Amino acid sequence: MSKAITGFQPGFLWGGATAANQVEGAYNLDGKGLSTADMVPWIPKEKRGLGFAMDVTAEYIEDVLAEKINDRYPKRDGIDFYHRYKEDIALFAELGFKVFRLSINWARIFPNGDDAEPNEAGLQFYDNVFDELKKYDIEPLVTLSHYETPLALTRKYNGWYSRELIGFYTKYAETVFKRYKNKVKYWLTFNEINVITHSPYTGGGILVGQLPEKTKDQIAYQAAHHQFVASALATKLAHEIIPESQVGCMLARMQTYPVTNHPDDILEAQRQNDLNLFFTDVHVNGEYPAFMYRYFAENNVSINKEIGDDEILKQYPVDFISFSYYMSISVTTQGEREQVAGNMIEGAVKNEYLETSDWGWQIDPKGLRVTLRDFHNRYGKPLFIVENGLGAYDKVEEDGSIHDTYRIDYLKKHIEQMKEAVKDGVHLMGYTAWGPIDLVSMSTSEMSKRYGFIYVDQDDEGNGTLNRSKKDSFAWYQKVITSNGEEL
Repeated sequence: MSKAITGFQPGFLWGGATAANQVEGAYNLDGKGLSTADMVPWIPKEKRGLGFAMDVTAEYIEDVLAEKINDRYPKRDGIDFYHRYKEDIALFAELGFKVFRLSINWARIFPNGDDAEPNEAGLQFYDNVFDELKKYDIEPLVTLSHYETPLALTRKYNGWYSRELIGFYTKYAETVFKRYKNKVKYWLTFNEINVITHSPYTGGGILVGQLPEKTKDQIAYQAAHHQFVASALATKLAHEIIPESQVGCMLARMQTYPVTNHPDDILEAQRQNDLNLFFTDVHVNGEYPAFMYRYFAENNVSINKEIGDDEILKQYPVDFISFSYYMSISVTTQGEREQVAGNMIEGAVKNEYLETSDWGWQIDPKGLRVTLRDFHNRYGKPLFIVENGLGAYDKVEEDGSIHDTYRIDYLKKHIEQMKEAVKDGVHLMGYTAWGPIDLVSMSTSEMSKRYGFIYVDQDDEGNGTLNRSKKDSFAWYQKVITSNGEEL
C-alpha cells in the first residue's frame, strides 16, 4: 500500500500574482498603445451595484479620446511597477517566492494589436523583468491576455467578437514565445476566460452596444469560441517553440451551492456549476460538452465555427488547469432572498453560514477544498491556484506598521484547506496569492481595496509617495513559504 500524502510536494510553487494593467503604469511610454483597461475609470462606491462590472461604450471611448471627458483612469498609472520592478521583485525574493505570476500587456508588444512588427522597447521591458526574476531563481508564470486587449482592436474589429483576432493573438503569442523561450516555461492563455459572459468588454474588448441585434449570450459565447481556438493554437505554438513549456487555461471558479435541499435548488446549482466549468471542459477535453448544446438551443445561441475548429480544440488541450478562487456562490429557486456581491457575479444569495469581507464577498475556505476535489474528479489534470486573497481596508499606524491579522486569517484558512485537498489526492502544482503588493482594483480602479503583503502608499485619488512597506502578513507568508506550508 502506498504511503498517504501528508503535505505539499517538494518544489511546490509558492508565490504571488499580478496583472500588467493593474501594476505597470507607463501607459503611454516607450511605444505602448492604449488597452481596453486604460479606458476604465475610477468608480465611486455609491455608483456601483451588486456584482459590478463596467462595460464601456463606443461613445464613451470616443469622448475620452477626444478629451471631452475628464474622468480618472488609475490603471494608466498602476503602482509604477514599470519603473520599480527591481525593488518589487527584490521584495518578492525576500518573501521567498518560487514563482511570480504576471501578464504581458499585448499593447506594449503590438501597440495596435494588428501591427506588422512588434515594439522592441516593449519586448525589452519584459526581458528586463524576466532577467531580474532569474537573478533570484523565481519562475515567471506569464498570462498572455489579462483583460488587456489593445484598444485599437476594440475600435476596429469589436474585439474578440471578430474572428480576425485569432490571427493577431497567435502572431503576438508566437512573437513572445520566440523571444522568451529560454526565460519562461509556464504560460496561461486567457485570464478568467469565463468572465467574457459577465463582462464582454472586460474579457473580450467587446462593445455590446455595437451589436444591438444580438443578445449578450450570443455575443459572449461566439467570442469565447474564438478565444478557445486561439488558446489551442497558442498551446500548439508554445509546445513547438518551447518544448519543455507547460500551458494552462485560467478560470474564475464560481463554486455554486444550493440554498436548500429542494431538488430544484440542487439542479440549479448543478446547472450554474456546469456553465462555469464549460470553459475548462473545452480546454481540457477539446470539445463542447453536450449540456451546452441544450443551453444554446434554449437561449437562441448559435456558434459559428469554421471547418477545422473542432479538430484544433481536440488536438491541443492544455497541460494544466489554473483558476481564481475568492468566494463561493449560493442559488435558490425558492423565492426571493438577500443577494450578495462579489467578483462580477449576478443573482447570488446570502449563505447564512459564511462571513463576508469589507466588500461583501462571502468567505468560504472549505469551498476551496470542494473546488479542488471537483476539478480533480472531473479532469484528473494538475491544478494551480493562481488567484486567492482578501481585499480589505488597511490602517497604517503612527509608526507605519499595518496589522492585517484579517488577511493572515483568511489566507491561513484557505491554505489549510489546500493541504486537506492534497491529502485527498489532488495534484496541486502551486499557489500564487492575488496581489502580493497592493494594486489597482480590476473592476472599480480603486486602491483602498488592498490585497498585498506589501503596502503601496497611494490612495483612490492617486495621491501618495508610492513607497513600499511591509505589512504583518509579509513575515507570516515568508514563514509559510519557508516551511512549505507547514507553519501557518
